[in-house]
Order: sequence, then C-alpha cells, then structure tokens
Amino acid sequence: MEKVLGIGGMFFRAENPKALARWYAEHLGVREVPQSYDEECWHQAAGFTVFAPFEKNTDYFGQADQQWMINFRVRNLDAMVEQLRSAGIEVEVNAETYPNGRFARLHDPEGNPIELWEPAENQAGK
Repeated sequence: MEKVLGIGGMFFRAENPKALARWYAEHLGVREVPQSYDEECWHQAAGFTVFAPFEKNTDYFGQADQQWMINFRVRNLDAMVEQLRSAGIEVEVNAETYPNGRFARLHDPEGNPIELWEPAENQAGK
C-alpha cells in the first residue's frame, strides 16, 4: 500500500491571517507561507508525528468549539517556555514527565490551542 510521507500543510481559518502568521513566525519559528516559488517554506525536523482523531465531546483542546489543536515538537521545552514567557505569552507546563516526554500548553492570539512536546529522546542529552 502506498502511504503518505507526512504533514504537507496545516490550514485553518483565522480572523486576521497575516497577523497570526507573523505571530507564529516570531514566537515559534514557523516561517510564513512564501510569496513566490523562489522562496522556501518552513521545513520541519524529521521525527515522530501523531495523527489522532478525538471524541467529539473531548475537553482536551479546551473550548468546546475548537476543532483542532496543533502539537509542535521542540528540542528544549524549558528554553522554549522561557522564550515565550519573556514575550509575555502565558504558557502552562505540565508538571508530569511522561514516558514519551514533557508537554506544555499555550494559545495563539486567536485562542487556538497549541501543545509543545519535548520527546523523551531529547531529554537524555540534558
């Protein structure tokens, strides 16, 4: 069976798409969509990706009207959290360390939930 290779894009509605794209670029390093084919788009590092539909009534994403949540892998959760908090962004770090790593939560300026994940394999080198 032929299989997909990975996530090729994440598309969602926004009140102010340009401002939100700038926020993701400034605070999380996700490059904005190129304006021409001569520019490069954001390249993600190879690694695990979880693709998991949830029950319709889950509260895992926060608000009941949220249809999606993105999870970004990070190299160093503590450094990323410090960077975000220094920019005035509220971040909640999960106190528990799981077998697959550590997690934190934040929301973008439009209230969309974001989960940050430092895989367990990254913690070995700390």
